[in-house]
Amino acid sequence: MEPRLPSSSLPCALTIAGSDSGGGAGIQADLRSFAALGVHGLCAITAVTAQNTRGVSDIEMLPQRIVQAQIKAVLDDFQVRAIKIGMLGTPTLCRTIAGVLKNHRDIPLIVDPVLIATSGASLSRGKLVDAIRQHLIPRADLLTPNVPEAEHLVGHALQSRDDLLDAAHELRRQGARAVLLKGGHVPGAEVVDVLVSDAGTQWFSHPRIDAEGHGTGCTLAAAVAAGIANGRSMEASVAIAIRFVNRALSLAYQPGRGTIAVLDHLAAAADLRSVIR
Repeated sequence: MEPRLPSSSLPCALTIAGSDSGGGAGIQADLRSFAALGVHGLCAITAVTAQNTRGVSDIEMLPQRIVQAQIKAVLDDFQVRAIKIGMLGTPTLCRTIAGVLKNHRDIPLIVDPVLIATSGASLSRGKLVDAIRQHLIPRADLLTPNVPEAEHLVGHALQSRDDLLDAAHELRRQGARAVLLKGGHVPGAEVVDVLVSDAGTQWFSHPRIDAEGHGTGCTLAAAVAAGIANGRSMEASVAIAIRFVNRALSLAYQPGRGTIAVLDHLAAAADLRSVIR
């Protein structure tokens, strides 16, 4: 009999999302966030994108059979403490993933409703918004839309701080247990985010960073999942995740020829080591 390997002390978190060939967003950003925050990262890839710091040139959605198989393989073997969902692409994949997760309601689920890339390219097909509303929002322990995504989900424009709060409450009425609505698309010298949960309403304000960062939404949702996997509350995980993303964006670098910058997850984690321990 082979000797049994010692169990890892790292908690596990799963990301279900698309692959970014440029390495700035999607699965790549999620796994870097998990590693930087002390979590063993697991993944199920929903799509392969051909993209770089200048834009998205092509997308190939994976068959629902292989997406489903990836998720089942991970959940059959690992003790997953949190799941983060990003790019789904199609209503069919949305329904498929929701069906697999129906038997794992004990695992906290963070849903980042990815619809559009930083470059402006559409990352969804068909009536994906309707599928997210029907199949994922009622299962979400935390929903993390930015303003354009929230506008799609609630069906009207958001232009002010009061609009953000109203939309967060509306999304909770759609079934999400908690909503973090990110206000980076609202003009102003400061970025204001709002978290609405059973614990109440919490606002987060921070100076706007003069950088067009790639993968900020992916990183934020993954960082929240990492915090929960590490045993923190939802509210504490969100607070740390926001600080983590802000620091990673302030340290962002430009590895390609485009203007879009890539977050520095490892440097951000090193700077915030006393906070994230």
